[in-house]
Amino acid sequence: MLNGMRDHQAGRAELRGDCERCFGLCCVALPFSASADFAVDKAAGTPCRNLREDHRCGIHARLRQKGFTGCTVYDCFGAGQQVSQITFGGQDWRTGPPERARRMFEVFPVVRQLHELLWYLTEALALPAARPVHAELREALEKTEELTAGTPEELAGLDVAAHRQEVNVLLLRTSELARAGTKGRRKDRRGADLMGARLKGADLRGASLRGAYLIAADLTGADLRGADLIGADLRDADLTDADLTGAFFLTQPQLNAARGSAGTRLPGSVTRPGHWTAQA
Repeated sequence: MLNGMRDHQAGRAELRGDCERCFGLCCVALPFSASADFAVDKAAGTPCRNLREDHRCGIHARLRQKGFTGCTVYDCFGAGQQVSQITFGGQDWRTGPPERARRMFEVFPVVRQLHELLWYLTEALALPAARPVHAELREALEKTEELTAGTPEELAGLDVAAHRQEVNVLLLRTSELARAGTKGRRKDRRGADLMGARLKGADLRGASLRGAYLIAADLTGADLRGADLIGADLRDADLTDADLTGAFFLTQPQLNAARGSAGTRLPGSVTRPGHWTAQA
């Protein structure tokens, strides 16, 4: 179980996928359909044809070339190792009874959602402007951690949507506090349809882009400092030379799905995707 009082960076380290400690759960539990992101159809609970017996991907270095771009942008927020090593105590789904495998695949997406919430709550607690709600954020983080430590049966029966809604109220308040210090008019583009939008050089400082559809949007050189990006769809968005310094609630999967450059300025919570260099 994660410790709610741990420091910010240590907490983030536990919320990143560690495939070495996982039994390839994302390659089995999740379904995907043949599309631009996946070369083939795969049903939930069915191992991907590229998954080897040692739980490694047989085409990991060539996923993009083989049509599995979706795999390269995915991150489980550490749910894979949590379910594999903690929830099921290191028991491999391949070697146990079918019921255990079925339960592992059922629990994995639940824990993934809980870990994503832990990511946001951990970041919220690191924002000085959110100090007025830090006590409530700590309480929510500790409750979420307790839920991740539940038994397989407890996790399978959890109403994770209801818990997400409770946490979201706090995250909304955090966003308001964090963006209040931005000078000028703060744009509210929550849930906006900005697919393919021409936003080159746009001033989006302190904007709320929660759940905005920014698919294939041109954000070249845009100023996104201090913007709230929770849930924003950045698939194929062009972040070349954009400034995301201080942007918050941005996750690695979101960034991995976008395009960028060496000139893109990022917050310290994420890392520059390797494929950005290849695109340059």
